Amino acid sequence: MATLYVTEQGARLEKEYHRILVTLDGEVIQAVLLRAISEVVLVGNCGATTPALLALLDAGVGLTFITQSGKLRGQLRSAQSSNLELRLKQYRRQQEEDFCLQVAKNITLGKIRNYRTMARRLLRSIRSAQIKTKYRPQKQSQETSKIATLESSISRFNDFLAQLQEAEKMDVIRGIEGTASKLYFSYLRSGLRWKGEQTFTKRERRPPKDPINAMLSLGYTLLGLCFESAIAVAGLDPQAGFFHTNRYGRPSLALDLIEEFRPIIVDSMVWRMVNHHMLTSSHFMIAEGGKTMLNRRGLKTFFRQFHRRINTKVFHPLAGRALSYQKCFEVQTNLLRKVIVGEEAEYLPMPWK
Repeated sequence: MATLYVTEQGARLEKEYHRILVTLDGEVIQAVLLRAISEVVLVGNCGATTPALLALLDAGVGLTFITQSGKLRGQLRSAQSSNLELRLKQYRRQQEEDFCLQVAKNITLGKIRNYRTMARRLLRSIRSAQIKTKYRPQKQSQETSKIATLESSISRFNDFLAQLQEAEKMDVIRGIEGTASKLYFSYLRSGLRWKGEQTFTKRERRPPKDPINAMLSLGYTLLGLCFESAIAVAGLDPQAGFFHTNRYGRPSLALDLIEEFRPIIVDSMVWRMVNHHMLTSSHFMIAEGGKTMLNRRGLKTFFRQFHRRINTKVFHPLAGRALSYQKCFEVQTNLLRKVIVGEEAEYLPMPWK
C-alpha cells in the first residue's frame, strides 16, 4: 500500500463509498481506493471532512499534517491496544545506562559506516566525471583536490568508528557523532552540483535557508514518520528513546532509529535529484524570515522520489532476502523490540553497500 501526499493548497479530503477523494474548489483532482493507501500526508493548507477522517480511522490509515517546509504539525491515528508489559520493559531499559550506551553506540556505528559508504559513492562519482569530462586546468585541479579530500575523509571515518568502539560514555558517543556529521556534510557539499544562487554551506534546520537544507529537513521528517508507523505496529512508545534525550512531544525513539537511515534514504536521494537536475532553483520559494521551501511542483517531485526510494528493494541480512526499505524499517524496529525484551542480545544496524 502507498502513502497519499496532498500538496495542492486549499485541497480537501472527502469520502465517497470506498474511495478517498481529493477535491479543490469543488472539483475532484484525485480519487484513491481506501484499501490502497496506508498513510495520508496533508502538506500546508489542506483539510478533510469529518466522514473522510472517520473513514481513515476505521481503516487504520494514519493522517499526518506537515507544513510546506516539512515541520510536523500533528498526527491522527486510530486507537490501538497498547502492550503495557512491553512498554514497561521499554521504560525500565531507559534507566539502564549500559543498555542505552550499547544501543546508542551501535546506532552511531551504523550511521558513520553509512557516512563512509556515501563518501565512497561521492568519490566514485567525481572520479567518473573527471574521466569523462575534459576540464580546464583550473577545474581539473579543483576536482583532483575534491578527490584527495574525500579519500582522507574515508580514513577519518575509520578513525571515528575505532573511537566509538572504545567509547564508554553517552557524551563521548554524541561528541563523535557530531564531529563525524559536521565532516560528512562538508563532503556532501563537495559532491553536489547545485546550480543556483543559494548554496549549501552547512547543515541548517531552523529555518533551512537554502534548497539543499530544505530538502534534507523535509526528507528527515518523512523518514521519521515512516519509523513512527513501524514503532506503533511494534507496540513501542515512540517518545521513549535510548540515544536522543526525552523531551515533551518529541518522538525520541523514532529519532534514534532514523539515524542510520539518513544517509541511505534521504541524503542519497537528495544527491541524486540535485546532480540529475530533477530539482532546480525553479522548484523552490523563499518564505517570511528567509525560510526556503519547495513549491508545489517541487513537492510533487520530492514526494514521488521519496516514495520510490523507500520502496526500493535491497537485501536484508536478518531477513535473508530482498525487502523494500519500508519493510527494512519494520525489521529494524522489531529487532530493537526483541532486544528490549531480551530475545536478542544487541541491536545491529543494517549495513549499506
